[in-house]
Amino acid sequence: MDEILTYAQAAPAETVSYATADGLLSSVWLLVAIPLLSAAVLLLLGRRADRWGHWLGVAAIGAAFVLGLSYFLGLRGLENKSVELSLWDFIAVGGLHVDFGLLFDPLAGVFVLLITGVGFLIHLYAVEYMAHDPGRRRFFAYFNLFVAAMLLLVLGNNYVMLYFGWEGVGLASYLLISFWYTKPAAATAGKKAFLMNRVGDAGLAIAIFIMFATLGTTQYDEVFNGVGALAGGTVLVLGLLLLLGAAGKSGQFPLQAWLPDAMEGPTPVSALIHAATMVTAGVYLIARSNIIFSANTTLQLVVVSVGALTLVMGAIIGCAKDDIKRVLAWSTVSQIGYMFLGVGLGGAAYALAIVHLLAHGFFKANMFLGAGSVMHGMKDQVDIRRFGGLSKYMKITWLTFGAGWLAIIGMFPFSGYFSKEPIIAAAFEREGWTAWLFGGAAVLGAALTAFYMTRLFVLTFHGPKRWTTDIEHPHESPPLMTIPLILLGIGSLGAGWLLATSVPDWLTATAGLSAGEAHHDAVLPHWAIVALSLGVTVLGALLGWFLFRGGTAIEPQPAGVLVTAARKNLYTDTVNEAVFEKPGIFLTRALVYLDNRGIDGLVNGLAAGVGGGSSRLRRMQTGFVRSYATSILTGALLVVAAFLAVQAGWFA
Repeated sequence: MDEILTYAQAAPAETVSYATADGLLSSVWLLVAIPLLSAAVLLLLGRRADRWGHWLGVAAIGAAFVLGLSYFLGLRGLENKSVELSLWDFIAVGGLHVDFGLLFDPLAGVFVLLITGVGFLIHLYAVEYMAHDPGRRRFFAYFNLFVAAMLLLVLGNNYVMLYFGWEGVGLASYLLISFWYTKPAAATAGKKAFLMNRVGDAGLAIAIFIMFATLGTTQYDEVFNGVGALAGGTVLVLGLLLLLGAAGKSGQFPLQAWLPDAMEGPTPVSALIHAATMVTAGVYLIARSNIIFSANTTLQLVVVSVGALTLVMGAIIGCAKDDIKRVLAWSTVSQIGYMFLGVGLGGAAYALAIVHLLAHGFFKANMFLGAGSVMHGMKDQVDIRRFGGLSKYMKITWLTFGAGWLAIIGMFPFSGYFSKEPIIAAAFEREGWTAWLFGGAAVLGAALTAFYMTRLFVLTFHGPKRWTTDIEHPHESPPLMTIPLILLGIGSLGAGWLLATSVPDWLTATAGLSAGEAHHDAVLPHWAIVALSLGVTVLGALLGWFLFRGGTAIEPQPAGVLVTAARKNLYTDTVNEAVFEKPGIFLTRALVYLDNRGIDGLVNGLAAGVGGGSSRLRRMQTGFVRSYATSILTGALLVVAAFLAVQAGWFA
């Protein structure tokens, strides 16, 4: 493991280039086309596909996984392990030329397997979970659209293609989070996710504009080869804008508030968003753009800071939540923070972040689907204070959820240990006081994660029964739901070691993701870092077990300042409302007033003046000849009088 604990900051000196796809890999476009076609069929056929549409959705993702695996194996036999496929000209205007092209390399390959592999199990689970929902066919159409957009995002060979998939993911997430749109909470959550992501998307769009303005291209290889010629300030601004986009999609500070509210959608949506698709997009963006981020140490420091701050924030807030899905949502915010910490460290730490992302995909999908299984057996109850003792009634869910719990807290020898501990160790390799700051934040996050995830596990499956009276006998979920749980539970147990021993070397063929040499010695010996991390993990888990093994109060109890703040999401929503929402509402009302009384007032006043004047002039049209003769005579006398006055010199 030691060789993957070191990191380097310098980007590789060699020129980035990709081979043209041929043979089997020339059909890589099918990865996007199959789920996209399935979504189109389900939407266009409408109710005629209700009886079998869900199976088409499952089959489409299964076929994409088989293809993805075959492409992945085909890539291993190539010398540079990267192929590019240009399908057609997407934009060709003046100096702007953008291909509709795809890139399949080691980084894209592991993401494809995660998206389609874990995505297939979630689709299979959703067949039973959504069995009684009248909109199941439409749900699977949106599900397939989500996967197709995410695949385009990771397979695009330029930033415009990435942005195309990026916006597709945003659209599909809105449709799925607000799927039960008749519920006000679901509709609001969908709008919140959509609007907050637009902030990050604007940053990504501006970054793409800067690329074209400074480098004349958005192709990955051409951008990466041209970064060295850019001024340091340009690289910094470019990277910060990319980071803003990544923070929006991955729910990182300061754009994290939408992610927990996304739990209002069906549970399979939560699993897909948190484990295999949307929140991983930001990590992918930074990993793909590693040459840009590695070119500026200030930029790396900002990324590391965002990751460290978010992982601690998410863990603190997770300690105070009672909704089973919201606890898992805040754990996702925290775990993605670890990934941002890894990609911010640079060099081989990029690979460490991807390892944790892949391992997280298994145990987080396992836990979200496990939460859905609990809800299925508890009549959609989500309050962990009203669970307890479910291990006797839902043994498969209990065992698989337990595997995910041991994995996410990083207990040896489960997968989270092999994926998260190297990131903590790499954080302690930073220079000077920053090693203690970021390494300490990572260790604190590990302790808090062990505490609140143990609290979740114990209150749900152990202790006395605290069910409401309408729940007589909880029951295990059907096989279509438990089989994916078992497979993901196995992955939660062993995937970390397998990934940690194979993925870093595999990713070295990706541009910039080289293992590199150690940049600094760690401030602590490696064994001390491992002992410290495992020690606080065990202490956090023991504390959570002893505090909550006997249950907890059903109603919230008065608490101290920190717990109260955690219950209110550390007042982040309050800050957003004060800084953005209320000024926006005031500005909107001011503009409405200006429009009504100013612009509309001017137009309406002019119209009223013309109308009033014409109505008064209309009264002169009496229809009597004598009136008109009198008017003519009066006018003639006035003209003659004026003429005589001029002749007399009265106006000289």
